[in-house]
Amino acid sequence: MSELIEVLTKDGSYSLRSVFFQENFHSILGAFEETKSKFIDTSNLERFKGKSLNVLDICFGLGYNSASLINELIKQKSYLNLYALEIDKKPLEYSLRNESFLKLWAPKVKTIFKSLYRKDYFEDQFFKCNLLWGDARKKITIIPSSIKFDLIYLDGFSPQKCPQVWTIEFLSKVSEKLNSQGYLITYSSSAAVRKTLRNLGLEIFTIKPSFNNKTFWSQGTVAISKFDKNKLKPNFNFEKLSLMEEEHLLTKASIPYRDQDLNSSKDHIIKKRLDEQLLSNLLSTNKWREKWGMTKLSLKS
Repeated sequence: MSELIEVLTKDGSYSLRSVFFQENFHSILGAFEETKSKFIDTSNLERFKGKSLNVLDICFGLGYNSASLINELIKQKSYLNLYALEIDKKPLEYSLRNESFLKLWAPKVKTIFKSLYRKDYFEDQFFKCNLLWGDARKKITIIPSSIKFDLIYLDGFSPQKCPQVWTIEFLSKVSEKLNSQGYLITYSSSAAVRKTLRNLGLEIFTIKPSFNNKTFWSQGTVAISKFDKNKLKPNFNFEKLSLMEEEHLLTKASIPYRDQDLNSSKDHIIKKRLDEQLLSNLLSTNKWREKWGMTKLSLKS
């Protein structure tokens, strides 16, 4: 894969920037803070205290999401069956060399990550972890069909940079892996991603920003399988989409990414979507932005 540049984020935690994708792995506001507020706090992990859960981490990267998850599950003595998908070994190699990263977690996280790097596998009485290296579009098919996930973290580069993991076809495979009442959690608030997940039958929620600012109107999306409000535990991190967000799904930004055979290039997927947007009669995204006083830089569409 491409060159990676070390980035120190504002909360003091380290991340990387991909030269190829021209994008950071995490928000500049904080890699540690991002994984906590967007993924871990949103997961309602207390549901699994003393129990077992299945988790799929798509685009493992440096491992912040899995490390933070494991760290919390150690505290509450839960049992974890983890599958992670990642195409590039360099970020994990970096994490294992970075003492400030390793100090964020219980020592067991380092033990698990070392095993995943060397053997793609770790198992003890509490944790069973598999890391599948390669194109996520192919590797997701290796996971036994009998395994359904209570949590799926989708944390790839943004749809405009890496559309391969945000297409109808890939998200369909991902949603099929969700357990009943399972959560699919992503930092993306893209209209294309949200509309696709809704069309796949999932209930969509927005992850509330930690502070009021029009530029940061959402921290991401939670999609819940077979949604039953009577079984849903209260979560103060996410809520139903606002009217503004619902109207976003009626614009050209909601036109999906397509990859029929799950082997198309980034450029082909993006061009196909642009062609579809040009022919669409849906409201332009700029009109929506104007109505709600949004700036173009505030959205990933």
